[in-house]
Amino acid sequence: EERRAGERVPFRAGTHRGAEPNPRGGLRQAPPPENLKDDYCNMEKKSYDGKTDHMQKLISPTLFLLLVVLLVNLLLYQYFSNVYFSYGQTNAEHNLCPHGYFKLGTLKNCTPWLSCEAIKREVRKLKRVGEGAVKRVFLSEWKENKVALSQLTMPELQEDFIHGLHMLKSLQSKYVVKLLGYCEEEFVVLTEYHPFGSLKNLNEILNLPKYKYLNTWYNRFLLAIDYVSVIHYLHNSPLGTFVMCDSSDLDKVLSQYLLTSNFHVVVNDLDALPLVNKYAGELIKCGHRELQGEFVAPEQLWPYGEETSFEDSLMPPYDEMTDIWKIPDVSNFLLGDVDGSDLVRFHLFDIHLACKKSPAERPSAQKVLDTYRKVLALLVRETVMPSTRDML
Repeated sequence: EERRAGERVPFRAGTHRGAEPNPRGGLRQAPPPENLKDDYCNMEKKSYDGKTDHMQKLISPTLFLLLVVLLVNLLLYQYFSNVYFSYGQTNAEHNLCPHGYFKLGTLKNCTPWLSCEAIKREVRKLKRVGEGAVKRVFLSEWKENKVALSQLTMPELQEDFIHGLHMLKSLQSKYVVKLLGYCEEEFVVLTEYHPFGSLKNLNEILNLPKYKYLNTWYNRFLLAIDYVSVIHYLHNSPLGTFVMCDSSDLDKVLSQYLLTSNFHVVVNDLDALPLVNKYAGELIKCGHRELQGEFVAPEQLWPYGEETSFEDSLMPPYDEMTDIWKIPDVSNFLLGDVDGSDLVRFHLFDIHLACKKSPAERPSAQKVLDTYRKVLALLVRETVMPSTRDML
């Protein structure tokens, strides 16, 4: 039947290519030939496998690198956070020899403290290297080892000399210079020799080209921790609570401590070390003369003003908190003027402020030491973690 021009021809089922009649009406797509379906699946699989291989090649090295970076930083953090537990373990051989014995240099066996006869026979003086009010110190040699031989300067100070010797004998530990021998009747003491000398020489040593790489806030802070560790040991020694009385100014304090060759701190001069016994009501006074200056603790100053002349019998006694007062000043010297030292001081501000309070309000040496260690761990964490984020 003819249709008018332009009239649409009705759509008939089955006339569309690739379609077939649907019993429910309309059309349904005819399935592609079997070989076309297989080709299509293979193409999809190859594309997926290709993408997977590419992602695996890309991800594996990246993940490995990230894991290495995280592991290295974790190990660094663990090491530096706990370094203060191992730091300060100077002269560890103290623990390897029984009391009354020592080990020095390359010697494999523990040697008894040298007697008067052994010192006279085996020790050779080389040169004088120092002199204080009580002792004159000579660099000496014993069995090819450098040692320090100390002699009394004047008979009037015999009591101080003997007291210092007894303290050296009784307080031998990693915090105290190693005793090698003594001759009490001749007023001679033999100790380990430390070529860097006292802590007064710290800045000079660290400015040497050989040691400039050690002149960092971290190493200086560890020395401050060593110093506070010595104070803590003296305040909690097996014999009781001792006070460092040779401490009327900063130079005097620094002269009492030695800087070891592996950059640790040990106390060397124990001549003025009185014992405090609070339970028995026994306090101390550092000498019988008037002390002056801002460095000494307020309780060590004459409390009755200039109109009253100083009289030792009227001077009130005090306790070990005088040592706590001086910690901030000594630590400030040890921290020096290097990059990062001001940040350390900022974190120590509160504990140092507490050290300058009245004696009853000052923290114990244990509290100061704990705070120092926590600040060290915090600063190490703040140093390591940002570098980790940068690497990521």
